[in-house]
Amino acid sequence: MSATHKKLNELEATAICGNDISSSCLYVSALAISYAGQYAWLSLLMVGAVLFLFRRIYGEVVGALPLNGGAYNVLLNTTSKRNAALAACLTILSYMATAVISAADAMHYLHTLWHGLPIIPATMGLLGLFLALTLLGMSESAIVAVVIFITHMVSLTLLSGVAIWFVATNGLDNLTMNFQAPVKGGSIVGALFFGFSAAMLGISGFESSANFVEEQAPGVFQKTLRNMWVVVTVFNPLLAFLAIAVLPLAEIGEHKETVLAYLGTKTGGPWLGTAISVNAVAVLSGAVLTSFVGVSGLMKRMTLDRILPQFFLKENKRKSNYLILITFFLLCISVLLITRGQLGPLAGVYTISFLSVMAFFALGNFLLKSKRPRLPRPVYAGVLVVTLALLGVIVGLFGNVKIHPEYLVVFLQYFVPTMLVVYIMLNRIAILNLLLAAADQFAKHSPRLSRFSRLTLRRALRELNQQEFVFFTKGDNVSNLNKVMAYVVENEFTTRLKIVTLLRDGEKYPEDLLNDIRVLDRAYEQIVVDFVTLDGKFGPELIDELSQKWGIPKNFMFIGSPGDQFPYHISELGGVRLII
Repeated sequence: MSATHKKLNELEATAICGNDISSSCLYVSALAISYAGQYAWLSLLMVGAVLFLFRRIYGEVVGALPLNGGAYNVLLNTTSKRNAALAACLTILSYMATAVISAADAMHYLHTLWHGLPIIPATMGLLGLFLALTLLGMSESAIVAVVIFITHMVSLTLLSGVAIWFVATNGLDNLTMNFQAPVKGGSIVGALFFGFSAAMLGISGFESSANFVEEQAPGVFQKTLRNMWVVVTVFNPLLAFLAIAVLPLAEIGEHKETVLAYLGTKTGGPWLGTAISVNAVAVLSGAVLTSFVGVSGLMKRMTLDRILPQFFLKENKRKSNYLILITFFLLCISVLLITRGQLGPLAGVYTISFLSVMAFFALGNFLLKSKRPRLPRPVYAGVLVVTLALLGVIVGLFGNVKIHPEYLVVFLQYFVPTMLVVYIMLNRIAILNLLLAAADQFAKHSPRLSRFSRLTLRRALRELNQQEFVFFTKGDNVSNLNKVMAYVVENEFTTRLKIVTLLRDGEKYPEDLLNDIRVLDRAYEQIVVDFVTLDGKFGPELIDELSQKWGIPKNFMFIGSPGDQFPYHISELGGVRLII
């Protein structure tokens, strides 16, 4: 979503992220049953318990750093750009798998209404439709999201009510028969472990709210986390239990991709099965749109931070970053063809990438506690809470790799090339210098080609290094200033840094500060330091003014971690980063 003057209320924000996470109800029950059998509902309750812990983790991190970007944002503001880029690559893979899973499952449900529908071509067509819509500048509408979400909640409630009535009317014979069946794998503990691992797909989309927190009204973010948790913890175990109570386990396996529509047909008749299928197509399509909108915003921010190639910033007449959207579409099509539209491999790719992002969020919480302890936060997650949540995610990751080691290969086929591109971009100064040295050596054999190569490489180096950065200081000691210099050298491509201090009327900067800056200027020969004193008060207005006057983007401006008395939220500063 693009930022608007009107902030999203609780229902609107919940609908946007809720369409993503609640769409998992349509396929996660069958996945959990396929591994945990009659105990799948317990596995799904365990997932709800882990998600309850993550409510506090997300609440603390995003409450302290209320900026779009999720795990990428927290790592960017607590550790190095390389670590943030790793989390961003995993998030991109997560969005990619979400789009493909949602589109494929939507077409499986549509297939129940139109049996002649070719699923893989139809899935490609649906992905192409949302590519076209986003290229036209169409982002999510809060009104449409609310209609889809409310309709989905009504549909799930209706299905649950009809299924409960069916069980009450027809008795518990089928439930008893299923519980008398042999336990999957021969052990209840093993069944719960593998069922829990597969069921972790049911929390897909929980990170969505953190990706558009800046568009939400004050206090709304915490409520979206609560509402998503309620949906997952109530409907996923309930629907799995009702499926086990109504359907033989073998039949559930035969209708894995459309189990809720089949459950509706069995309990309420064809009309309910049709209603569930129509609702599924709508809400799963909404999740596809969420993926396109979310990945566009994330990759644009990575490009602005110079992690991805700058040509991704090119826009069409509708102001859409068309190269980002087309690249994402092609990646989705390739993973669809590689997995042949099978839900299992797609879920495996998604679960590995998504759970890795969740793990990074938990690690980011630890980093926030240790590196930004003074940042005010509305919620605090205890160390035990974060540790248990991280262990739950690690168990889920291990279980998914244990179930299908081959899915890890599919995941790595995308993760490794993505990280390779990012690694090259993050180290392109060293790579360009290496190429420049090679061009010098090549001068003996082809002077003209060598001269042209050196001119081109030097121009590229000059363009990279000419971008200035800014650090606002309140008179930091030499130790803090040294950390700033080290961060800039290790994470940014530049030869110019402005260190800015703001003075009140009649105030003079400390002489020690100027001496410290002179020492650091000599110590870091590759960086030219400009010491700037300005009259004024630090705040969003000053940042806007300096950004326009100096031509320096706000995300290339740094500050130290503010304390409890800081009068502004970090989100009000337009993307200014915390580096000490």
